[in-house]
Amino acid sequence: MANGQLKSVASLLLVLNFCMYVIVLGIGGWAMNRAIDHGFIIGPGFDLPAHFSPIYFPMGNAATGFFVTFALIAGVFGAASTIAGINHIRTWTADSLPSAATAAAIAWTLTLLAMGFACKEIELEIRNARLRTMEAFLIILSATQFLYVAAIHGAARR
Repeated sequence: MANGQLKSVASLLLVLNFCMYVIVLGIGGWAMNRAIDHGFIIGPGFDLPAHFSPIYFPMGNAATGFFVTFALIAGVFGAASTIAGINHIRTWTADSLPSAATAAAIAWTLTLLAMGFACKEIELEIRNARLRTMEAFLIILSATQFLYVAAIHGAARR
């Protein structure tokens, strides 16, 4: 009975996490596009500006470049890990668990890394509403992704 309950909890968390990772990818894509469009412009002689940084973002603070970059990496891997998760929930056997658990655990660690940069960005205080939204989503995802990993591992013990 508990195994069926864990399967429904894992399914709910998988769908929730996928939707949140897609939102993170959308906001991160916007931020990356804005940084490319409004970043440093290299002059005709290819002279770099005095304070050139390859991850300069015109909005936010000094942590924004790292935050957006790692949020995009975590978002891509998190969304892609749902493929293994869907396969595992569909079959719900011990044979499908290792791939789903590994992908989910790696997505969770990348989400924790992005959440660390989100915390640093919150500490530095200067950011816009979209970045604040992405920070909140990554903080929530760090918890829900952990719960998903726990739910699929808990079913393996039964």
